[in-house]
Amino acid sequence: MEVVIGLLVIGAILLALETVLPGLIAGSLGVMCLIAAVVVGYQDFGAKTGNVILLVVCLGTLVGISLWVRFFPQSRMARLFISQRVVGEIRAEKPELLAKTGIALTQLRPCGTALIEGRRVDVVTEGGLVARETPVKVIAIEGMRVVVRPINNETSS
Repeated sequence: MEVVIGLLVIGAILLALETVLPGLIAGSLGVMCLIAAVVVGYQDFGAKTGNVILLVVCLGTLVGISLWVRFFPQSRMARLFISQRVVGEIRAEKPELLAKTGIALTQLRPCGTALIEGRRVDVVTEGGLVARETPVKVIAIEGMRVVVRPINNETSS
């Protein structure tokens, strides 16, 4: 029985070490130890004791995984693995550009780049082709999309 208990303890320790050691080696060895403990239990002590050992291994694995999922992400050890730095900001929405005017830097067919308020902005036209260097006005902000309309078409309609 000492061999089975030893294999169970070593398997549990190796599975716990897999959390901090790279390469799946410790975890693989831990699973093999747990399987070996079940096999030895069946061989040496019969089906009844083998079933008990198998049940203990299955329940222990489920409890261990649930405890790991519950407590590890907030632990001091987990914070060593998770980056807390902010690289930059996305600034996806640009509501400050609404109703501003600018110039199309590229041909807008229907998307391209415009210079609005001194900033290069990826824009989409509401319709067809807009030639380069055409004055444009921002008519809508739809999430990440900045929708523009040529100013000369706006005054004629």
